[in-house]
Amino acid sequence: MTGFIDPDRAQFEAFKNLDRDHPIEMLNLVKFRDTAKYPAGHALADAGLTGAQAYANYGAETAPIIARIGAAILWRGEYQTTLIGPQGEDWDEVFIARYPTAHAFLEMVTDPVYRQAVVHRQAAVATSRLVRCAPARGGEAFG
Repeated sequence: MTGFIDPDRAQFEAFKNLDRDHPIEMLNLVKFRDTAKYPAGHALADAGLTGAQAYANYGAETAPIIARIGAAILWRGEYQTTLIGPQGEDWDEVFIARYPTAHAFLEMVTDPVYRQAVVHRQAAVATSRLVRCAPARGGEAFG
């Protein structure tokens, strides 16, 4: 499984070029490292934390920011298996986060406290997928 941890410049520019004035929902698929990989010199570099423990640190430090910008976790599930898709991709965290606007998401990722806390995510994650979606109507049928 190829490691995707942070967006590349082209992906981030594509995100920013979309309409920012409506709610967005972000599908998060996250696979943890067995052992967190903090940068050399970080206070937790030699702590021996698991990826799950480092991700919990990320969650704890970013929770006040998420609350302040009006975001929330809409849904969280426990990964079981992939029916259609690449074999070998399995996920430790699967959830959908809703942001009131894309502006709010951008406010979060540029917040100085968030920028310090993201080191925990980077240490925790072996690979991930983050998919931006616009809310759409539900229904009782596909399509």
